[in-house]
Amino acid sequence: MKVPRKQRAAASGSRLAAVDALRDLVIDSLENAKAVDAAVISLAGKSSIADYMIIASGTSSRHVSAVADQLGRRLRENAVKGVTMEGELQGDWVLIDAGDIIIHLFRPEVREFYGLEKMWGPAGPGGA
Repeated sequence: MKVPRKQRAAASGSRLAAVDALRDLVIDSLENAKAVDAAVISLAGKSSIADYMIIASGTSSRHVSAVADQLGRRLRENAVKGVTMEGELQGDWVLIDAGDIIIHLFRPEVREFYGLEKMWGPAGPGGA
């Protein structure tokens, strides 16, 4: 059965609205937890793994772990399904996979070392 174009566009539009709402929830949580230098990178046309990558720093390992804990709690409170988290006990680099959005939380030195913004920014994969 073929879905009419208007229905496909409406479904696509509602999915994009949900992704944007999730992005806003993540950014709000990071701001409330006093995360530093948050960067939102659109992965549209670069990768099929997610729609957005969000990168932020904490001021210490303890702060990174606390930011991750607060964000995980907010995602659960908002019924975001299938969220996985790695690295929260060490607090150097925490990876949170929220499906359509991937969040990286770093200590500043670790963030600089890996340079994900350079890798995935405008000149990164799929970029100019």
